[in-house]
Amino acid sequence: MSKASPLVMIHGLMGSLNFFAPHERIRTAAVHTPDLIGYGLLRDARQPITLASQAAHVIAYLRETVDEPCVLLGHSVGGAVAMLAAVSAPERVRSVINVEGNFTLGDAFWCRKIAGLGDDEWHKEHERLAGDPHGWLVNSGIEVTPQRLEWARLALANQPRETIQAMARAVVAETGDQRYLERIRGVVDRGAALFLLAGEKSVEGWNVPGWATDAAQAFVIQQGVGHLMMLEQPDEFCRIVGDIVARLPLR
Repeated sequence: MSKASPLVMIHGLMGSLNFFAPHERIRTAAVHTPDLIGYGLLRDARQPITLASQAAHVIAYLRETVDEPCVLLGHSVGGAVAMLAAVSAPERVRSVINVEGNFTLGDAFWCRKIAGLGDDEWHKEHERLAGDPHGWLVNSGIEVTPQRLEWARLALANQPRETIQAMARAVVAETGDQRYLERIRGVVDRGAALFLLAGEKSVEGWNVPGWATDAAQAFVIQQGVGHLMMLEQPDEFCRIVGDIVARLPLR
């Protein structure tokens, strides 16, 4: 019997993507939400944290756990990781859903800020941030509800401050290299289907190169939300993602 490809969802700078239970909301595919190095169940991992090492980690997960071509979704920093993984292991990735993923340094405002702080400065900033999930939501332009507040607490506590700082520095170093854009273009050059997904309130700040827009099978804008669209409207986000997965031919 034909079936949909697995959906592997890669979280951003602060994970995971488990908090809104996408495996219960998306019925068109088997959903995976692995932790990147330094996050969640892997928060004590000692491997170097770079975009390249995170991509290698995702590829290992695809080979060892999924073991069949998948749809690879990446949000924010996870979008950069997803694109790199798809380039390096095209036989494992049928399609990439890039959800406001980092293409240029213009997409890395917060990462650049964190990367520019010294260790002590970031320690103080992280203590303030982690201790004020309400303020984080408000500063992100998100209306505070009890559910969103709980999800914000989970996201902020999911990883140590050292992981966030290392990832921020990796994003600045690796996406700031012109060869990064040249490399991830290989996703479409090698035939993977590309879908772009953005929030209505944040899409204008997303620096999508022309080749990606031209190659995308769809550029979907989720209405009424910003960069954290899955936290604001998880049902609609999952409906959109599920519809994208359903567009791919069954295997």
